[in-house]
Formats: sequence, C-alpha cells, structure tokens
Amino acid sequence: MRAEPIELSEGEREQLQQIVKKGRDWRERERAQTILMLSEGQTVVAIAERQGVKPEATRERRRKWWKTGLNSLPDQPRSGAPSKLTDAHRSQLKEWIGAEPLTCRVLVSRLTTECGVAISASTLRNELKRMGYVWKRTRYSLKKARSRAL
Repeated sequence: MRAEPIELSEGEREQLQQIVKKGRDWRERERAQTILMLSEGQTVVAIAERQGVKPEATRERRRKWWKTGLNSLPDQPRSGAPSKLTDAHRSQLKEWIGAEPLTCRVLVSRLTTECGVAISASTLRNELKRMGYVWKRTRYSLKKARSRAL
C-alpha cells in the first residue's frame, strides 16, 4: 500500500537537502533523507530497506514530520540524571591520571574527599572511557612464584 507523499515547500526541501549534505548528527541526516524520499513518493518499505531500518521507524518519522515539521529531525532530550562530574572535575581527573597511575577506587576516593563528589567506580570507568582513557587489569600469575621456587 502506497502512502500519501509528503508535500514539501521549496524552502523545506532546500533545508532538508542542506541537512543531508552538511548536518552534524547522523541521525538528523538520516531522518531528513527519509522525509525527502517520502516526498518523492517512495514506499515506506523501500525506504526502510534502503536505510536499514524497520518500516515502523519510517512511519514514525513521517508522523513526527506531520506534527512538528523540521523540529522533528533533531534528537529530543532524553531522560536520566545529569552528570555529577563537571568540566573542572574532569580536568582534575586528567591531572591525577597524568601524575601517577591510579586505580578507579583511588580516583573515586580522591573525588569524594577533595571535590565532594560521590560517584561509583563503574560510573567513573564509563566517564574515563568517554574521556578516551583505556587500561588493562593487572594479571597475577603463579608462574613467577614457581620459577623462583625451582
């Protein structure tokens, strides 16, 4: 079943094409491309296959376009608590990490005592990953002990 194509004004079409070409967020570019293809009369199923999404995602983009137009393209605010770490906390973490190798537990302890920020070790690990830090866990081997005993 072919859905009614979306009617776009020339200004809307130009804005959508500009978003597809130079938009910063890939999700926004993909949504704009969907709307352009819907305006050309392509089927929902064909668009979904071309973009690698489910047809319901394409239908949802069309419904949101009819409701809010260009405001339907950017991501909407998501739920969840704001980050407890500020940019000052992140720069302090970088200083500590740069000065000496520390474990997550030590970093959490320092944040709590020196900055008054209470976060869990897993939250800190996630934040460090976002900041680009990687680490390996220490491996304890019994081979060293055996070789000394022999």
